[in-house]
Amino acid sequence: MKGGAEPDFLVQDYITITKDPRTELVVAIGGNERAVDILQRGGFLNAPGTGRDYHRLPHGLPVDQQRLKATAASHALLAAGHNVHLDPVLNALATPDGERETALRYLVQLSERASRAESATEVAEILTEIAGPAGLLPLAREVVVRAGIACSQRLTAMADDGEPVSQLMNTADTLSRAAHQILFARNRAAHALQRPVPATTPPSPAGQLPAPTTHHH
Repeated sequence: MKGGAEPDFLVQDYITITKDPRTELVVAIGGNERAVDILQRGGFLNAPGTGRDYHRLPHGLPVDQQRLKATAASHALLAAGHNVHLDPVLNALATPDGERETALRYLVQLSERASRAESATEVAEILTEIAGPAGLLPLAREVVVRAGIACSQRLTAMADDGEPVSQLMNTADTLSRAAHQILFARNRAAHALQRPVPATTPPSPAGQLPAPTTHHH
């Protein structure tokens, strides 16, 4: 950038997911064709706007569903490399009181649930909370990605070095791969639950010998 000129930003690459205070609708503004595909697969509907089209969640969706879908869409977009701003009121992973202790209690409870799990269904549910689109690992990945962006854009000393930013982005990729591996394990666990039990031959009553085999010559 020369002569103090402002950089050119591609506005369509930036996506804002927010709740319109007038209509109470959750809307997604911005994004390119790839982002549109992700939004639509996440339950967002295309809606015509006066300036340009936008996307929104369906009318009448419960608040908890609004938050879950908005959070899942934001993580899917971030994982695909898009820049996303998610309205804090829509973040399903934000603790209600904003206290660190609440998040720690949740992790302890999740660990206890894993220890007490007695079925493949319970295991699959726990693994989904860890690695699903709105789970713990995608959230951790988002934090690492945002930290890397902050390093490259704001922290000049670190940006000049380049190595810390590279390490953060490599860590984000590792977290993403870990989430995929956990989801694969979850799917295997769920499949094991649905696998039919092989039929077995009932044992002969006590004291009764099996019928002799007849041989024909």
